[in-house]
Amino acid sequence: MGQIATTRLSSKGQVVIPEQIRKRLGLKAGVQFVVLGRQGVVILKAITPPTMDEFEGLLDEAKSAARKAGLRKPDIKKVVSRARKRK
Repeated sequence: MGQIATTRLSSKGQVVIPEQIRKRLGLKAGVQFVVLGRQGVVILKAITPPTMDEFEGLLDEAKSAARKAGLRKPDIKKVVSRARKRK
């Protein structure tokens, strides 16, 4: 298991991640987290956007899956338009 430390919740709902843990994990100001909470347990998972290479790979996978499913550009445009109208 990793290093253990304690912290407190502020009146504004803020939690300070102890310095030794921030340093060990390389966390800097502005890092975004996914927060999961269940039955008295809170988990913070640092998230980072994909690199351009990773993003292009994801796009290629999505295009391939769409072709295999028989989707065409007009089909996708129609679905996107419908979803935007629901907002």
